[in-house]
Amino acid sequence: MFAVVVEFNVKPGEADAFREAILIQAKNSLEKEPACRQFEVHIDREDANRFVLYETYDDEAAFAAHRETAHYADYNALVTPIVASKSVMQLDRL
Repeated sequence: MFAVVVEFNVKPGEADAFREAILIQAKNSLEKEPACRQFEVHIDREDANRFVLYETYDDEAAFAAHRETAHYADYNALVTPIVASKSVMQLDRL
């Protein structure tokens, strides 16, 4: 199992737009990608502009395929202008 933790800090005033886009992305990933096993969206209790994703895939190839989907391209085009910073951690289950 391959996991990804992504932290987004969105620009002030853009949290609602990001929330809408990421929830659609999570739904599309789970419904359209059989190798996407989990896609959780979290928001920081103290900073409404900070979101954390926890995603699991069958393997790293499945995650690479995820990033090549049309729904990912659409989502990425929507959120890139409103994201202030992003960090990605890739993990292997022990």
